[in-house]
Amino acid sequence: MMENKIVVETKDLTKIYGDGDGVHALDGVNLIIRAGEFVAVMGPSGSGKSTLLNILGALDRPTNGICMVNGQDLQKVKDLDRFRSKTVGFVFQLHNLIPTLTSVENVQVPLQEENMSDAARRKRAEELLGLVGLGDRMNFMPAQLSGGQRQRVAIARALANQPAIILADEPTGNLDSKSTDEIMDLLRKLNREHGTTFIVVTHNPAVARAADRIVTVRDGKILRDEKIDNVYLEDLREFKETALGHAILDDEVPAELNGLGVDKIAEQVREVLRKV
Repeated sequence: MMENKIVVETKDLTKIYGDGDGVHALDGVNLIIRAGEFVAVMGPSGSGKSTLLNILGALDRPTNGICMVNGQDLQKVKDLDRFRSKTVGFVFQLHNLIPTLTSVENVQVPLQEENMSDAARRKRAEELLGLVGLGDRMNFMPAQLSGGQRQRVAIARALANQPAIILADEPTGNLDSKSTDEIMDLLRKLNREHGTTFIVVTHNPAVARAADRIVTVRDGKILRDEKIDNVYLEDLREFKETALGHAILDDEVPAELNGLGVDKIAEQVREVLRKV
């Protein structure tokens, strides 16, 4: 069945920058993502999450290991440009729209190499802009759009070639909270109603909770890979990774917090955190 199809599979994926004792940006990553999943990849700066996204999108090559995307071993793909245009859609923190093109023209850019008439390309772009709620902004230039609207155009462009996966790197990083909620609601709707497979890199726990599954990366390794069944449990897991969470687990609550009563509840909180 389509929903069981594996669209991403990595085996012992390793990426080392530099010679000798170089930086292990990825260190033996094993990951499987199936069609129709919505996966968030989280981790601190330098954890390897963006490196992972770049390799999945064929923007970088691994040092060792295997990376399969939509059944193709990326180490064996000769024409990576064509692979990307056919298989992967990208949404970046900076929308990367061409400033001299209208919304509908920007969405048509990935379709230029397709065997389609100009009218067919235009129709496809108009349909996608309607899908992301910009049917009335087709002929607007990027400078005439808000940040959230520009990101919607970028999402429509990413969908143009019906890719197997869409990779989004901090897609809400430059947006205010209202626009962030709107973009995540849109991605969730596309996932649920159209089965679009999303892999979203984010440092924002609120953004990650829009996903069905959170993969936490640290020091180039997968620390956790969990489906989100309960958002409250996920909040507890996030708190566990904070400085205060670590202090409570290590029984090292700062003395200055005792006046707030943290010391009185630390033992109870510690027991809860050990269970999640």
